[in-house]
Amino acid sequence: MSWLPLSFGAPMVLWGLLALPVIWWLLRLTPPRPQTEVFPPLRILARVLRREETPHQSPWWLTLLRLLMAALVIAALAEPVFNPREKLPAEGSALALVIDNDWASAADWGKRVATAERLIADAGSNGVPVVIAFTAEKPNAEIGPFDASAALDRLRAAKPRPIPTDRPALYARVAATLERLPGASVAVLADGLAANGDEAAFKTLLEKNAARLVWATSDRISLTGLTGADNQVDGFALTAIRAPGDPAPAQVTAGAFDDKGRRIADATLTFAPGETTATGTMAVPFELRNDFASIALDGEHQAGAVRVLDESSKRRRVGLLSQAEADQAQPLLSPLYYIRRALQPFADLVEPSSADLADAIPQLLDQKPAMIIMADVGTIPEQVRQRLVDWVNNGGTLVRFAGSRLAAAGNDDDLLPVRLRSGERALGGALSWTTPQPVTEFPKNGPFADLAPPTEVTVSRQVLAEPTPDIVERTWATLADGTPLVTGMKKDKGTLVLFHVTPEATWSNLPISGSFVEMLRRIVQLSRNQGAAVANAEAAAASLAPYRMIGADGALVPPTPDARPLVPGAGPLPVTLENPPGLYGSETGVFAHNLLNASSTFTPLVRPQISLPVTAVPYAFDESENLKGPLVTLALLLMLLDTLAVLWMGGLLSRRPRRAAATAAAVLIVLGGLFGHTDLARADDSKPGDSQAIEDISKTRIAYVITGEPGVDSISRAGLEGLTRFLVEKTALEPGPPAGVNIAKDELTFYPLIYWPIDATAPMPSEAAIARIDAYMQQGGTVLFDTRDQFSNGIDAGSASPATERLRDILANLNVPPLEPVPSDHVLTKSFFILPEFPGRFNGSPLWVEASLDASNTENRPVRTGDGVSPIMITANDFAGAWAVDENGDPMLPTVPPDPMQRVYALRAGVNIMMYMLTGNYKSDQVHVPVLLERLGQ
Repeated sequence: MSWLPLSFGAPMVLWGLLALPVIWWLLRLTPPRPQTEVFPPLRILARVLRREETPHQSPWWLTLLRLLMAALVIAALAEPVFNPREKLPAEGSALALVIDNDWASAADWGKRVATAERLIADAGSNGVPVVIAFTAEKPNAEIGPFDASAALDRLRAAKPRPIPTDRPALYARVAATLERLPGASVAVLADGLAANGDEAAFKTLLEKNAARLVWATSDRISLTGLTGADNQVDGFALTAIRAPGDPAPAQVTAGAFDDKGRRIADATLTFAPGETTATGTMAVPFELRNDFASIALDGEHQAGAVRVLDESSKRRRVGLLSQAEADQAQPLLSPLYYIRRALQPFADLVEPSSADLADAIPQLLDQKPAMIIMADVGTIPEQVRQRLVDWVNNGGTLVRFAGSRLAAAGNDDDLLPVRLRSGERALGGALSWTTPQPVTEFPKNGPFADLAPPTEVTVSRQVLAEPTPDIVERTWATLADGTPLVTGMKKDKGTLVLFHVTPEATWSNLPISGSFVEMLRRIVQLSRNQGAAVANAEAAAASLAPYRMIGADGALVPPTPDARPLVPGAGPLPVTLENPPGLYGSETGVFAHNLLNASSTFTPLVRPQISLPVTAVPYAFDESENLKGPLVTLALLLMLLDTLAVLWMGGLLSRRPRRAAATAAAVLIVLGGLFGHTDLARADDSKPGDSQAIEDISKTRIAYVITGEPGVDSISRAGLEGLTRFLVEKTALEPGPPAGVNIAKDELTFYPLIYWPIDATAPMPSEAAIARIDAYMQQGGTVLFDTRDQFSNGIDAGSASPATERLRDILANLNVPPLEPVPSDHVLTKSFFILPEFPGRFNGSPLWVEASLDASNTENRPVRTGDGVSPIMITANDFAGAWAVDENGDPMLPTVPPDPMQRVYALRAGVNIMMYMLTGNYKSDQVHVPVLLERLGQ
């Protein structure tokens, strides 16, 4: 039964509302209990002439209150529900819940869980078993059938995974389970994205034993994914995708993060109306791009919106190769000297250990460089030539410089961008210039188009290119006479570049110009890293351990227990539960394994065309609210009001204040007798603050001075709490909680020890406050001053820290006795634990106490000084920092040095100090036991 927006689970109970008039009639006939009062005689006489009145019915307001209470109880028994929902078709022999918990479900996982909970609840109310399975879990995970309670536990324990769905395998398992439960209702909670094998998977699931399909999906696919992040010449080129069907334009913002999670760059990508792909460029300097560790889309809390980056997207690895022998005495004549100087600031340079090209080229290729530079290398050995050609075709950049060897080697169409004329052109030669040739404007179709031509560069010798129809397209730099200086071309996925001069300053002065550095820089930015370098073939074949994983919400997290090592291979690697997206390797080098690749698309999932009854439900939270509990609570409150009203009408509440006052007076009289009050008849002799004083002296409490600095005060309190815990664990003393005291106004005599952390930034205490501290020390109390600086002995002359200077200012106004470091035979060293020193968070300062000036015999010094306790102690070791613990009992601050036993010794020092404060030097009396026994005649 539903009265929108209210429905009732048991509407027949509402017929009980018809009994309310009868209840009204009965309540009106039943008067409340008459009020009884005891009047003094004069008041009885004053009212004797009045006519006695006895109520014959309840007051109308009390009757109305009880009727309302009865109506609330009846309404609660009818099980009302506000904003009710329709029951979902969870019936038949079983309910099979197949839920996508892949990366695409992470953004609205809460809604999916709420929808599944409603289905399970309705199945439980119908007594139907539940089969529950997830498409991104282990293939051997148990799927049921379960009862409703167990199914809810499994649903709430599930979580989205950063991997794609595997519908075919899971749907086949569910179909096999439903063979024992024909006529089941199947609920598909999909992520909305189509995947390979969906058609066959739905056919397997729904063809035989399903009686009804519940289809749950989002209204629209609002996912945006990042499919590409390429480090190009002018910046990082980003590519994002979205699902088709959204005609409106949209913008997304991408952020680049370094390995510490700091955002260091931004870019905006715009989707044109109706377009599913958006591109943008993160235009930042080349050096900053090398710090990128990941790129993520803002507002997209799922793994598809994040791309992690490895070495292939960062600083380029460049191999250097030359056939010329290096002359250590004349480095400027080395073919690779100027190349090294130009590339070192922005590239990682690798060189072979062998001068033989047959060994040197494989050594370079094993390093997986982005670019190889050959300085006047002639003929390539046949046994390694094809491997070098394959490297170029797969994306490598080969840069060659001319020289006498290259000019004599002849043409190589696979490893040169243009065909060369035999010989070379030089001043005074057969093909000669009358003057050296300058460089002209760079062609617009080359990578140097925006560079200014170097006016200081001239060329006196070069190798010439054969004139061909495409020579202009392949020319990147020319001389004044129109001959090419630099040529280049794309070859498959790679690039071939030729400088028609030598890399040293013999044929031209280009290598010693600034333009040479910028030209090589542009070519390096055109190159692409080929992967992480490996030391040997065995390492290349080895698997990479999980290092940092991408969570389902797009956050970088530590490896999960299910993650397994990844074996890199050619082409995109599948993303699975064993190999989730993220970084694999170690701190020395990582391999990026991303969820989406350049060919990824978002294709909407189409509901299968079947003959079964289909119920489509949206993902949504359950907004219905059961009102039974609130109505029962309100009825109980009205019952309490009714009870109070009856007590008031019976006169009980009017007498209660007098009885309460009498009881309170009796308690105060007893307390006054216990504490020596002379006037026991008055209950108002107590003064403000007496109760707090009684509480303060009921237990031993350690106090600390409130300095006004929150950080210092919090550590002081946490430190004394830690010492209190240790005292309870190790001794029979059970102190109360630590007390923070304001020395200017709080009573100090309640505390045997006051811990005072000295902080130079805290306000200087007033003279009155210092006078109170002086009186406290004279009356038997002890103040433990802690400068917490370790570098000062507290009272030594000479250079001192600000905290020590502040301590000296305070002590200047106190009656401080002579001090000395705690002697090795002092009572403090053996009052509970045997301690040779008193460390705190630091271990560099002694503990200063009152000097034993009257002791002539140093061996008997603790005995000769009497039973008094030092009124002052000074340390710089930060006792409270070593004692401080958090709510879980874990230390808050590290010790210096980080020795675990130092904290234990610090706590033991605190125990010895407390035992010394509470018992004096009774320990030292043990040395007199033989003498005392002798005097007693024993």
